[in-house]
Amino acid sequence: MAENVKTENNLDELFKVGAHFGFSKSRRHPSMTPYIFGSKNRVDIIDLEKTQKFLEKALDFIGSLATSNSQILFVGGKNEAQKVIEEEAQKISMPYLASRWIGGTLTNFSEIRKRINLMLDLSSQKEKGELGKYTKKERLLIDRKIKKLQKMFNGIKDMTALPKALFIVDPRFEDIALKEARTIKIPIVALCGSDNNIKDIDYPIPANDANSASIRFFVDKIVEVYNKNKVVKKE
Repeated sequence: MAENVKTENNLDELFKVGAHFGFSKSRRHPSMTPYIFGSKNRVDIIDLEKTQKFLEKALDFIGSLATSNSQILFVGGKNEAQKVIEEEAQKISMPYLASRWIGGTLTNFSEIRKRINLMLDLSSQKEKGELGKYTKKERLLIDRKIKKLQKMFNGIKDMTALPKALFIVDPRFEDIALKEARTIKIPIVALCGSDNNIKDIDYPIPANDANSASIRFFVDKIVEVYNKNKVVKKE
Protein backbone atom coordinates (compact mmCIF):
# COMPACT_ATOMS: atom_id res chain seq x y z
CA MET A 1 0.00 0.00 0.00
CA ALA A 2 1.47 3.33 -1.08
CA GLU A 3 2.07 5.92 1.60
CA ASN A 4 0.71 9.35 0.81
CA VAL A 5 2.01 12.80 1.61
CA LYS A 6 -0.07 14.54 4.26
CA THR A 7 -2.58 16.94 2.75
CA GLU A 8 -4.39 18.32 5.82
CA ASN A 9 -2.66 21.68 5.49
CA ASN A 10 -2.75 21.76 1.72
CA LEU A 11 -5.67 24.20 1.47
CA ASP A 12 -3.66 27.00 3.08
CA GLU A 13 -0.62 26.09 1.00
CA LEU A 14 -2.70 25.93 -2.17
CA PHE A 15 -4.10 29.38 -1.47
CA LYS A 16 -0.65 30.85 -0.75
CA VAL A 17 0.76 29.69 -4.11
CA GLY A 18 -2.26 31.00 -6.01
CA ALA A 19 -3.50 27.57 -7.06
CA HIS A 20 -7.08 28.88 -7.06
CA PHE A 21 -6.59 31.28 -9.96
CA GLY A 22 -8.04 30.17 -13.27
CA PHE A 23 -8.27 32.08 -16.53
CA SER A 24 -10.97 34.46 -17.67
CA LYS A 25 -14.46 33.01 -17.59
CA SER A 26 -14.62 33.22 -21.40
CA ARG A 27 -11.71 30.77 -21.67
CA ARG A 28 -13.22 28.17 -19.34
CA HIS A 29 -13.62 24.68 -20.75
CA PRO A 30 -17.08 23.26 -19.94
CA SER A 31 -15.58 20.18 -18.27
CA MET A 32 -14.06 22.46 -15.62
CA THR A 33 -17.35 24.09 -14.62
CA PRO A 34 -18.06 21.73 -11.65
CA TYR A 35 -14.69 22.68 -10.14
CA ILE A 36 -15.09 26.45 -10.33
CA PHE A 37 -15.98 28.11 -7.02
CA GLY A 38 -16.95 31.39 -8.65
CA SER A 39 -15.55 34.32 -10.59
CA LYS A 40 -13.91 37.56 -9.47
CA ASN A 41 -13.26 40.38 -11.89
CA ARG A 42 -14.18 37.94 -14.68
CA VAL A 43 -11.43 35.54 -13.58
CA ASP A 44 -12.45 32.01 -12.60
CA ILE A 45 -11.66 30.91 -9.05
CA ILE A 46 -11.04 27.17 -8.70
CA ASP A 47 -12.56 25.31 -5.74
CA LEU A 48 -9.48 24.30 -3.76
CA GLU A 49 -11.32 21.68 -1.70
CA LYS A 50 -12.00 19.82 -4.94
CA THR A 51 -8.43 20.43 -6.08
CA GLN A 52 -7.19 18.76 -2.90
CA LYS A 53 -9.37 15.69 -3.48
CA PHE A 54 -8.09 15.31 -7.05
CA LEU A 55 -4.52 15.81 -5.83
CA GLU A 56 -4.93 13.01 -3.29
CA LYS A 57 -6.17 10.62 -6.01
CA ALA A 58 -3.23 11.55 -8.24
CA LEU A 59 -0.76 11.06 -5.39
CA ASP A 60 -2.22 7.65 -4.59
CA PHE A 61 -1.59 6.63 -8.19
CA ILE A 62 1.95 8.05 -8.21
CA GLY A 63 2.69 6.28 -4.93
CA SER A 64 1.52 2.96 -6.39
CA LEU A 65 3.87 3.43 -9.35
CA ALA A 66 6.74 4.18 -7.02
CA THR A 67 6.34 0.88 -5.17
CA SER A 68 7.55 -0.86 -8.32
CA ASN A 69 10.02 1.90 -9.27
CA SER A 70 8.00 2.54 -12.44
CA GLN A 71 9.18 5.32 -14.70
CA ILE A 72 7.17 8.53 -15.11
CA LEU A 73 7.84 10.98 -17.93
CA PHE A 74 7.57 14.59 -16.73
CA VAL A 75 6.38 17.01 -19.42
CA GLY A 76 6.28 20.81 -19.22
CA GLY A 77 7.45 22.92 -22.11
CA LYS A 78 5.74 26.22 -21.29
CA ASN A 79 8.03 28.92 -19.92
CA GLU A 80 6.61 28.82 -16.39
CA ALA A 81 7.11 25.06 -16.12
CA GLN A 82 10.46 24.34 -17.81
CA LYS A 83 12.84 24.96 -14.90
CA VAL A 84 10.53 23.29 -12.37
CA ILE A 85 10.06 20.16 -14.48
CA GLU A 86 13.79 19.78 -15.12
CA GLU A 87 14.83 20.31 -11.49
CA GLU A 88 12.14 18.18 -9.89
CA ALA A 89 12.34 15.25 -12.33
CA GLN A 90 16.09 15.04 -11.79
CA LYS A 91 15.58 14.72 -8.02
CA ILE A 92 14.03 11.27 -8.55
CA SER A 93 16.00 10.37 -11.71
CA MET A 94 12.94 10.53 -13.94
CA PRO A 95 12.97 11.38 -17.67
CA TYR A 96 11.64 14.78 -18.62
CA LEU A 97 10.87 17.00 -21.60
CA ALA A 98 11.12 20.62 -20.54
CA SER A 99 11.04 22.17 -23.99
CA ARG A 100 9.11 21.51 -27.18
CA TRP A 101 7.53 18.06 -27.28
CA ILE A 102 9.32 15.79 -29.75
CA GLY A 103 6.75 14.23 -32.05
CA GLY A 104 6.81 10.44 -31.86
CA THR A 105 8.42 10.30 -28.40
CA LEU A 106 5.79 7.73 -27.43
CA THR A 107 4.19 6.55 -30.65
CA ASN A 108 7.49 6.11 -32.52
CA PHE A 109 9.77 5.44 -29.58
CA SER A 110 12.05 2.99 -31.42
CA GLU A 111 13.11 5.76 -33.83
CA ILE A 112 13.49 8.27 -31.00
CA ARG A 113 15.70 5.77 -29.19
CA LYS A 114 17.93 5.50 -32.26
CA ARG A 115 18.47 9.28 -32.17
CA ILE A 116 19.27 9.11 -28.46
CA ASN A 117 21.76 6.30 -29.04
CA LEU A 118 23.41 8.37 -31.79
CA MET A 119 23.73 11.29 -29.37
CA LEU A 120 25.27 9.03 -26.70
CA ASP A 121 27.66 7.46 -29.23
CA LEU A 122 28.89 10.77 -30.63
CA SER A 123 29.24 12.25 -27.12
CA SER A 124 31.23 9.21 -26.02
CA GLN A 125 33.54 9.45 -29.03
CA LYS A 126 34.15 13.13 -28.29
CA GLU A 127 34.91 12.48 -24.60
CA LYS A 128 37.37 9.72 -25.53
CA GLY A 129 39.11 11.92 -28.11
CA GLU A 130 38.10 9.65 -30.96
CA LEU A 131 37.05 12.44 -33.33
CA GLY A 132 40.61 13.22 -34.35
CA LYS A 133 40.16 11.15 -37.51
CA TYR A 134 37.79 13.80 -38.85
CA THR A 135 38.72 17.12 -40.42
CA LYS A 136 38.34 20.33 -38.45
CA LYS A 137 35.19 21.19 -40.41
CA GLU A 138 33.72 17.72 -39.83
CA ARG A 139 34.43 17.96 -36.09
CA LEU A 140 32.67 21.33 -35.99
CA LEU A 141 29.62 19.83 -37.69
CA ILE A 142 29.66 16.87 -35.29
CA ASP A 143 29.86 19.24 -32.31
CA ARG A 144 26.84 21.13 -33.60
CA LYS A 145 24.98 17.87 -34.10
CA ILE A 146 25.78 16.74 -30.55
CA LYS A 147 24.53 20.03 -29.10
CA LYS A 148 21.33 19.85 -31.14
CA LEU A 149 20.68 16.26 -30.08
CA GLN A 150 21.42 17.04 -26.44
CA LYS A 151 19.00 19.96 -26.48
CA MET A 152 16.28 17.66 -27.79
CA PHE A 153 16.97 14.38 -26.01
CA ASN A 154 19.13 14.91 -22.93
CA GLY A 155 16.15 14.78 -20.58
CA ILE A 156 15.04 11.38 -21.89
CA LYS A 157 18.44 9.80 -22.55
CA ASP A 158 17.89 7.22 -19.78
CA MET A 159 14.38 6.30 -20.95
CA THR A 160 15.04 2.90 -22.50
CA ALA A 161 11.38 1.86 -22.62
CA LEU A 162 8.01 3.55 -22.68
CA PRO A 163 7.10 5.16 -19.35
CA LYS A 164 4.33 3.76 -17.16
CA ALA A 165 2.73 7.21 -16.86
CA LEU A 166 3.05 10.85 -17.87
CA PHE A 167 2.88 13.86 -15.62
CA ILE A 168 1.94 16.89 -17.71
CA VAL A 169 1.76 20.56 -16.84
CA ASP A 170 -1.06 22.04 -18.95
CA PRO A 171 -2.17 19.25 -21.33
CA ARG A 172 -3.90 21.86 -23.50
CA PHE A 173 -0.46 23.32 -24.22
CA GLU A 174 1.02 19.80 -24.52
CA ASP A 175 -1.73 18.53 -26.83
CA ILE A 176 0.58 16.32 -28.92
CA ALA A 177 1.97 14.61 -25.82
CA LEU A 178 -1.60 14.10 -24.63
CA LYS A 179 -2.69 12.57 -27.95
CA GLU A 180 0.30 10.23 -28.10
CA ALA A 181 -0.24 9.01 -24.53
CA ARG A 182 -3.93 8.40 -25.15
CA THR A 183 -3.20 6.61 -28.43
CA ILE A 184 -1.08 3.97 -26.71
CA LYS A 185 -3.06 4.08 -23.45
CA ILE A 186 -0.40 5.44 -21.09
CA PRO A 187 -2.06 6.88 -17.95
CA ILE A 188 -1.87 10.65 -17.58
CA VAL A 189 -1.57 12.74 -14.43
CA ALA A 190 -1.91 16.42 -15.27
CA LEU A 191 -2.05 19.86 -13.73
CA CYS A 192 -5.00 21.45 -15.53
CA GLY A 193 -5.91 25.12 -15.66
CA SER A 194 -9.50 26.23 -16.16
CA ASP A 195 -9.12 26.13 -19.96
CA ASN A 196 -8.36 22.39 -20.03
CA ASN A 197 -10.62 19.51 -20.98
CA ILE A 198 -10.16 17.31 -17.93
CA LYS A 199 -12.25 14.51 -19.44
CA ASP A 200 -9.14 13.56 -21.45
CA ILE A 201 -7.08 13.03 -18.29
CA ASP A 202 -6.92 9.91 -16.10
CA TYR A 203 -5.83 11.82 -12.99
CA PRO A 204 -6.53 15.54 -13.47
CA ILE A 205 -5.55 18.14 -10.87
CA PRO A 206 -7.67 21.25 -11.49
CA ALA A 207 -5.53 24.22 -10.44
CA ASN A 208 -3.45 27.13 -11.65
CA ASP A 209 -1.10 25.82 -14.36
CA ALA A 210 0.22 29.22 -15.43
CA ASN A 211 2.18 30.32 -12.37
CA SER A 212 5.59 28.90 -11.47
CA ALA A 213 4.87 28.87 -7.71
CA SER A 214 1.68 26.87 -8.21
CA ILE A 215 3.36 24.52 -10.68
CA ARG A 216 6.27 23.92 -8.30
CA PHE A 217 3.90 23.11 -5.44
CA PHE A 218 2.20 20.30 -7.38
CA VAL A 219 5.34 18.92 -9.01
CA ASP A 220 7.01 18.90 -5.60
CA LYS A 221 4.11 16.86 -4.17
CA ILE A 222 4.44 14.34 -7.01
CA VAL A 223 8.18 14.02 -6.40
CA GLU A 224 7.74 13.82 -2.63
CA VAL A 225 5.23 10.97 -2.76
CA TYR A 226 7.32 9.08 -5.32
CA ASN A 227 10.39 9.38 -3.12
CA LYS A 228 8.44 8.22 -0.09
CA ASN A 229 7.19 5.04 -1.80
CA LYS A 230 10.03 4.00 -4.10
CA VAL A 231 11.88 0.77 -3.45
CA VAL A 232 15.49 1.31 -2.49
CA LYS A 233 17.59 -1.38 -4.12
CA LYS A 234 20.10 -3.14 -1.88
CA GLU A 235 23.71 -3.07 -2.96
